[in-house]
Amino acid sequence: MNPSRRVERLWYGGSAVSLLLLPFSWLYAVITGIRRGLYSAGIFTRIRLPVTVIVVGNITAGGTGKTPVVDWLVRVLEQAGYRPGVVSRGYGGRRQPAPVAVTADSDPAMVGDEPVLLAQRGARVCVCADRVKAARHLVEAGIDVLIADDGLQHYRLARDLEIVVIDGQRGFGNRRLLPAGPLREPPGRLEQADLLLVNGGETNGIGHRFELVPGDAVRLDGGGRRPLAEFARRSVWAVAGIGNPQRFTRMLTDRGIEVQSADVPDHGRISLQSLYERRAMPVLMTEKDAVKYRNDPCPDVWYVPVDVEMPDSVSGLVQRQLKTLARVSQEDS
Repeated sequence: MNPSRRVERLWYGGSAVSLLLLPFSWLYAVITGIRRGLYSAGIFTRIRLPVTVIVVGNITAGGTGKTPVVDWLVRVLEQAGYRPGVVSRGYGGRRQPAPVAVTADSDPAMVGDEPVLLAQRGARVCVCADRVKAARHLVEAGIDVLIADDGLQHYRLARDLEIVVIDGQRGFGNRRLLPAGPLREPPGRLEQADLLLVNGGETNGIGHRFELVPGDAVRLDGGGRRPLAEFARRSVWAVAGIGNPQRFTRMLTDRGIEVQSADVPDHGRISLQSLYERRAMPVLMTEKDAVKYRNDPCPDVWYVPVDVEMPDSVSGLVQRQLKTLARVSQEDS
Protein backbone atom coordinates (compact mmCIF):
# COMPACT_ATOMS: atom_id res chain seq x y z
CA MET A 1 0.00 0.00 0.00
CA ASN A 2 1.37 3.44 -0.95
CA PRO A 3 2.09 5.91 1.90
CA SER A 4 -0.84 8.23 1.16
CA ARG A 5 -3.31 5.38 1.56
CA ARG A 6 -1.72 4.37 4.86
CA VAL A 7 -2.17 7.92 6.13
CA GLU A 8 -5.83 7.91 5.11
CA ARG A 9 -6.40 4.71 7.08
CA LEU A 10 -4.81 6.43 10.05
CA TRP A 11 -7.23 9.35 9.72
CA TYR A 12 -10.41 7.43 9.00
CA GLY A 13 -9.78 4.07 10.65
CA GLY A 14 -9.84 5.15 14.28
CA SER A 15 -6.19 4.31 14.90
CA ALA A 16 -4.76 5.50 18.21
CA VAL A 17 -1.40 6.04 16.46
CA SER A 18 -2.64 9.46 15.35
CA LEU A 19 -2.43 10.58 18.97
CA LEU A 20 1.35 10.60 18.61
CA LEU A 21 1.00 13.28 15.94
CA LEU A 22 -1.16 15.62 18.01
CA PRO A 23 1.73 17.96 18.97
CA PHE A 24 2.32 18.59 15.27
CA SER A 25 -1.40 19.23 14.79
CA TRP A 26 -1.30 21.84 17.55
CA LEU A 27 1.64 23.54 15.86
CA TYR A 28 -0.23 23.42 12.54
CA ALA A 29 -3.27 25.00 14.22
CA VAL A 30 -1.18 27.84 15.62
CA ILE A 31 0.54 28.60 12.30
CA THR A 32 -2.62 28.48 10.19
CA GLY A 33 -4.57 30.44 12.80
CA ILE A 34 -1.97 33.23 12.82
CA ARG A 35 -2.00 33.31 9.01
CA ARG A 36 -5.80 33.63 8.88
CA GLY A 37 -5.67 36.34 11.52
CA LEU A 38 -3.09 38.37 9.62
CA TYR A 39 -5.28 38.35 6.53
CA SER A 40 -8.40 39.20 8.54
CA ALA A 41 -6.61 42.12 10.19
CA GLY A 42 -5.40 43.45 6.83
CA ILE A 43 -1.74 43.00 7.70
CA PHE A 44 -1.44 40.54 4.81
CA THR A 45 -2.96 42.08 1.69
CA ARG A 46 -5.82 40.42 -0.14
CA ILE A 47 -5.97 41.00 -3.89
CA ARG A 48 -9.38 42.11 -5.13
CA LEU A 49 -10.13 41.45 -8.82
CA PRO A 50 -12.67 43.31 -10.97
CA VAL A 51 -14.80 40.18 -11.39
CA THR A 52 -16.83 37.95 -9.10
CA VAL A 53 -14.64 35.31 -7.43
CA ILE A 54 -16.09 31.99 -6.30
CA VAL A 55 -13.90 29.68 -4.25
CA VAL A 56 -14.61 25.94 -4.33
CA GLY A 57 -12.70 23.97 -1.72
CA ASN A 58 -12.86 21.73 1.31
CA ILE A 59 -11.62 21.66 4.89
CA THR A 60 -10.22 18.14 4.60
CA ALA A 61 -7.22 16.77 2.74
CA GLY A 62 -8.10 14.25 0.05
CA GLY A 63 -10.98 13.86 -2.35
CA THR A 64 -14.49 15.12 -1.66
CA GLY A 65 -15.82 15.40 -5.23
CA LYS A 66 -14.61 18.97 -5.66
CA THR A 67 -13.59 18.69 -9.33
CA PRO A 68 -17.02 17.46 -10.53
CA VAL A 69 -18.57 20.33 -8.56
CA VAL A 70 -16.31 22.84 -10.34
CA ASP A 71 -17.36 21.33 -13.68
CA TRP A 72 -21.03 21.56 -12.63
CA LEU A 73 -20.58 25.19 -11.56
CA VAL A 74 -18.99 26.10 -14.90
CA ARG A 75 -22.03 24.68 -16.71
CA VAL A 76 -24.50 26.46 -14.43
CA LEU A 77 -22.76 29.79 -14.97
CA GLU A 78 -22.54 29.35 -18.75
CA GLN A 79 -26.24 28.50 -18.96
CA ALA A 80 -26.97 31.70 -17.02
CA GLY A 81 -25.00 33.76 -19.57
CA TYR A 82 -21.74 34.22 -17.67
CA ARG A 83 -18.22 33.65 -19.00
CA PRO A 84 -16.54 31.65 -16.22
CA GLY A 85 -12.90 30.66 -15.93
CA VAL A 86 -11.12 28.30 -13.54
CA VAL A 87 -7.83 29.03 -11.82
CA SER A 88 -5.73 26.26 -10.28
CA ARG A 89 -2.23 25.64 -8.94
CA GLY A 90 -2.08 22.51 -11.08
CA TYR A 91 -1.41 20.07 -8.27
CA GLY A 92 0.21 16.89 -9.58
CA GLY A 93 1.97 18.72 -12.42
CA ARG A 94 5.15 20.75 -12.51
CA ARG A 95 5.34 24.08 -10.76
CA GLN A 96 4.44 26.75 -13.29
CA PRO A 97 5.93 30.17 -12.38
CA ALA A 98 4.01 31.91 -15.18
CA PRO A 99 0.34 31.48 -16.16
CA VAL A 100 -0.34 28.57 -18.51
CA ALA A 101 -3.62 28.28 -20.38
CA VAL A 102 -4.74 24.64 -20.19
CA THR A 103 -6.27 22.91 -23.20
CA ALA A 104 -7.74 19.47 -23.75
CA ASP A 105 -4.38 18.41 -25.23
CA SER A 106 -2.20 19.73 -22.39
CA ASP A 107 0.18 17.34 -20.69
CA PRO A 108 -1.15 16.50 -17.19
CA ALA A 109 2.44 15.89 -16.06
CA MET A 110 3.03 19.60 -16.69
CA VAL A 111 -0.23 21.25 -15.58
CA GLY A 112 -1.98 18.62 -13.43
CA ASP A 113 -4.67 16.06 -14.18
CA GLU A 114 -7.68 17.96 -12.81
CA PRO A 115 -7.08 21.11 -14.93
CA VAL A 116 -6.77 18.94 -18.07
CA LEU A 117 -9.99 17.11 -17.20
CA LEU A 118 -11.84 20.41 -16.74
CA ALA A 119 -10.44 21.71 -20.03
CA GLN A 120 -11.55 18.55 -21.82
CA ARG A 121 -15.04 19.20 -20.49
CA GLY A 122 -15.00 22.68 -22.01
CA ALA A 123 -13.86 24.93 -19.16
CA ARG A 124 -11.41 27.80 -19.60
CA VAL A 125 -8.58 26.93 -17.22
CA CYS A 126 -5.32 28.60 -16.26
CA VAL A 127 -2.68 27.22 -13.88
CA CYS A 128 0.16 28.98 -12.11
CA ALA A 129 2.03 28.62 -8.84
CA ASP A 130 0.78 32.17 -8.17
CA ARG A 131 -3.01 31.93 -8.35
CA VAL A 132 -3.36 35.71 -8.57
CA LYS A 133 -1.26 35.76 -11.75
CA ALA A 134 -3.41 33.00 -13.24
CA ALA A 135 -6.57 34.84 -12.22
CA ARG A 136 -5.43 38.08 -13.85
CA HIS A 137 -4.59 36.15 -17.02
CA LEU A 138 -8.16 34.86 -17.20
CA VAL A 139 -9.63 38.29 -16.49
CA GLU A 140 -7.58 39.76 -19.33
CA ALA A 141 -8.90 36.96 -21.55
CA GLY A 142 -12.47 38.13 -20.93
CA ILE A 143 -13.95 35.97 -18.17
CA ASP A 144 -16.45 37.66 -15.85
CA VAL A 145 -16.67 35.04 -13.07
CA LEU A 146 -13.57 33.40 -11.62
CA ILE A 147 -13.72 29.97 -9.99
CA ALA A 148 -10.77 29.24 -7.70
CA ASP A 149 -10.41 25.46 -7.64
CA ASP A 150 -9.25 24.20 -4.23
CA GLY A 151 -8.74 27.78 -3.11
CA LEU A 152 -10.48 27.84 0.26
CA GLN A 153 -7.20 28.22 2.19
CA HIS A 154 -5.67 30.61 -0.37
CA TYR A 155 -6.59 33.81 1.45
CA ARG A 156 -4.48 36.12 -0.70
CA LEU A 157 -7.15 36.01 -3.41
CA ALA A 158 -10.21 37.90 -2.15
CA ARG A 159 -13.44 36.02 -2.73
CA ASP A 160 -17.12 36.87 -3.00
CA LEU A 161 -18.57 33.39 -2.48
CA GLU A 162 -17.22 30.33 -0.72
CA ILE A 163 -18.49 26.88 -1.65
CA VAL A 164 -17.27 24.03 0.56
CA VAL A 165 -17.60 20.41 -0.57
CA ILE A 166 -17.95 17.77 2.15
CA ASP A 167 -17.60 14.01 1.80
CA GLY A 168 -20.91 12.76 3.17
CA GLN A 169 -19.61 9.21 3.49
CA ARG A 170 -16.26 9.76 5.22
CA GLY A 171 -17.11 13.01 6.98
CA PHE A 172 -14.22 14.54 8.91
CA GLY A 173 -12.57 11.29 9.98
CA ASN A 174 -11.11 11.53 13.49
CA ARG A 175 -11.82 15.32 13.39
CA ARG A 176 -8.18 16.19 14.04
CA LEU A 177 -6.06 18.72 12.20
CA LEU A 178 -3.19 17.72 9.93
CA PRO A 179 -1.10 15.63 10.29
CA ALA A 180 -2.94 13.71 13.04
CA GLY A 181 -6.18 13.92 11.08
CA PRO A 182 -7.52 15.02 7.69
CA LEU A 183 -8.66 18.53 8.66
CA ARG A 184 -7.04 21.54 7.03
CA GLU A 185 -9.18 23.82 9.18
CA PRO A 186 -11.47 23.24 12.19
CA PRO A 187 -15.11 22.27 11.48
CA GLY A 188 -16.17 25.69 12.78
CA ARG A 189 -14.77 27.15 9.57
CA LEU A 190 -17.88 25.85 7.79
CA GLU A 191 -19.97 28.54 9.49
CA GLN A 192 -18.19 31.18 7.40
CA ALA A 193 -18.92 29.53 4.04
CA ASP A 194 -21.77 30.67 1.80
CA LEU A 195 -22.76 27.24 0.51
CA LEU A 196 -22.12 23.72 1.82
CA LEU A 197 -22.44 20.82 -0.61
CA VAL A 198 -22.44 17.26 0.72
CA ASN A 199 -21.31 14.48 -1.61
CA GLY A 200 -23.54 11.46 -0.90
CA GLY A 201 -24.08 9.96 2.52
CA GLU A 202 -25.86 12.00 5.17
CA THR A 203 -25.94 15.78 5.50
CA ASN A 204 -26.55 15.63 9.26
CA GLY A 205 -28.56 18.79 8.98
CA ILE A 206 -25.94 20.87 7.15
CA GLY A 207 -25.68 21.78 3.50
CA HIS A 208 -27.24 20.41 0.35
CA ARG A 209 -26.79 16.79 -0.69
CA PHE A 210 -25.71 15.86 -4.22
CA GLU A 211 -24.76 12.66 -5.99
CA LEU A 212 -22.10 11.70 -8.51
CA VAL A 213 -23.90 9.76 -11.23
CA PRO A 214 -21.81 7.55 -13.56
CA GLY A 215 -22.39 7.45 -17.29
CA ASP A 216 -21.48 4.76 -19.82
CA ALA A 217 -17.92 3.46 -19.76
CA VAL A 218 -15.88 5.06 -22.56
CA ARG A 219 -13.05 3.17 -24.21
CA LEU A 220 -9.77 4.98 -23.62
CA ASP A 221 -8.79 4.88 -27.29
CA GLY A 222 -12.16 6.36 -28.28
CA GLY A 223 -13.33 3.08 -29.77
CA GLY A 224 -16.79 3.03 -28.26
CA ARG A 225 -19.00 3.16 -25.19
CA ARG A 226 -20.53 0.44 -23.04
CA PRO A 227 -23.14 0.61 -20.27
CA LEU A 228 -21.67 -0.33 -16.91
CA ALA A 229 -24.28 -3.07 -16.69
CA GLU A 230 -22.33 -5.00 -19.35
CA PHE A 231 -19.45 -5.37 -16.85
CA ALA A 232 -21.71 -6.86 -14.15
CA ARG A 233 -20.61 -10.27 -12.84
CA ARG A 234 -17.21 -9.75 -14.49
CA SER A 235 -13.85 -9.17 -12.83
CA VAL A 236 -12.11 -5.88 -13.62
CA TRP A 237 -9.13 -3.86 -12.48
CA ALA A 238 -10.21 -0.58 -10.83
CA VAL A 239 -7.73 2.28 -11.27
CA ALA A 240 -8.56 5.30 -9.12
CA GLY A 241 -5.72 7.75 -8.47
CA ILE A 242 -8.07 10.05 -6.57
CA GLY A 243 -8.36 11.21 -2.99
CA ASN A 244 -11.08 8.70 -2.10
CA PRO A 245 -10.67 5.63 -4.35
CA GLN A 246 -13.17 3.67 -2.25
CA ARG A 247 -15.94 5.85 -3.66
CA PHE A 248 -15.10 4.68 -7.19
CA THR A 249 -14.77 1.01 -6.28
CA ARG A 250 -18.02 1.15 -4.29
CA MET A 251 -19.78 2.63 -7.32
CA LEU A 252 -18.62 -0.36 -9.38
CA THR A 253 -19.41 -3.04 -6.82
CA ASP A 254 -22.88 -1.56 -6.27
CA ARG A 255 -23.50 -2.40 -9.94
CA GLY A 256 -22.48 -6.01 -9.54
CA ILE A 257 -18.94 -5.64 -10.88
CA GLU A 258 -16.22 -7.76 -9.27
CA VAL A 259 -13.40 -5.34 -8.50
CA GLN A 260 -9.68 -5.89 -8.05
CA SER A 261 -8.30 -2.53 -6.90
CA ALA A 262 -4.96 -1.29 -8.20
CA ASP A 263 -2.95 0.63 -5.61
CA VAL A 264 -2.55 4.12 -7.09
CA PRO A 265 -1.61 7.27 -5.15
CA ASP A 266 -3.73 10.40 -5.52
CA HIS A 267 -2.75 12.17 -8.77
CA GLY A 268 -0.37 9.26 -9.51
CA ARG A 269 -0.24 6.60 -12.20
CA ILE A 270 0.88 3.00 -12.57
CA SER A 271 1.86 0.70 -15.42
CA LEU A 272 -1.29 -0.74 -16.97
CA GLN A 273 0.87 -3.37 -18.64
CA SER A 274 1.90 -4.64 -15.20
CA LEU A 275 -1.77 -5.15 -14.34
CA TYR A 276 -2.31 -7.22 -17.48
CA GLU A 277 0.73 -9.29 -16.67
CA ARG A 278 -0.68 -10.07 -13.24
CA ARG A 279 -4.14 -10.85 -14.60
CA ALA A 280 -5.62 -10.08 -18.01
CA MET A 281 -9.01 -8.46 -17.50
CA PRO A 282 -10.68 -5.14 -18.35
CA VAL A 283 -9.53 -1.95 -16.66
CA LEU A 284 -12.07 0.62 -15.44
CA MET A 285 -10.68 3.97 -14.32
CA THR A 286 -11.93 7.38 -13.35
CA GLU A 287 -12.14 10.16 -15.93
CA LYS A 288 -9.49 12.05 -13.97
CA ASP A 289 -7.13 9.08 -14.37
CA ALA A 290 -7.92 8.73 -18.08
CA VAL A 291 -6.14 11.98 -18.99
CA LYS A 292 -2.87 10.42 -17.78
CA TYR A 293 -3.21 7.20 -19.81
CA ARG A 294 -4.60 8.48 -23.12
CA ASN A 295 -1.42 7.50 -24.98
CA ASP A 296 -1.19 4.07 -23.35
CA PRO A 297 -1.44 1.27 -25.97
CA CYS A 298 -3.04 -1.30 -23.63
CA PRO A 299 -6.36 -2.69 -24.89
CA ASP A 300 -9.65 -3.06 -23.03
CA VAL A 301 -9.16 0.07 -20.92
CA TRP A 302 -12.26 2.16 -20.11
CA TYR A 303 -13.01 5.24 -18.08
CA VAL A 304 -16.23 6.05 -16.29
CA PRO A 305 -17.31 9.71 -16.44
CA VAL A 306 -19.46 11.06 -13.63
CA ASP A 307 -21.79 14.04 -13.55
CA VAL A 308 -23.15 15.94 -10.59
CA GLU A 309 -26.81 15.42 -9.81
CA MET A 310 -27.61 18.57 -7.86
CA PRO A 311 -30.97 19.84 -6.60
CA ASP A 312 -32.31 22.56 -8.92
CA SER A 313 -32.69 24.80 -5.89
CA VAL A 314 -28.90 24.95 -5.50
CA SER A 315 -28.39 26.21 -9.06
CA GLY A 316 -30.99 28.89 -8.42
CA LEU A 317 -29.34 29.81 -5.14
CA VAL A 318 -25.97 30.36 -6.82
CA GLN A 319 -27.51 32.53 -9.53
CA ARG A 320 -29.42 34.63 -7.00
CA GLN A 321 -26.25 35.20 -4.99
CA LEU A 322 -24.40 36.33 -8.12
CA LYS A 323 -27.18 38.77 -8.99
CA THR A 324 -27.08 40.17 -5.46
CA LEU A 325 -23.32 40.64 -5.68
CA ALA A 326 -23.66 42.39 -9.05
CA ARG A 327 -26.34 44.74 -7.63
CA VAL A 328 -24.21 45.59 -4.59
CA SER A 329 -21.20 46.22 -6.85
CA GLN A 330 -23.22 48.65 -9.00
CA GLU A 331 -24.47 50.51 -5.92
CA ASP A 332 -20.93 50.81 -4.57
CA SER A 333 -19.66 52.19 -7.87
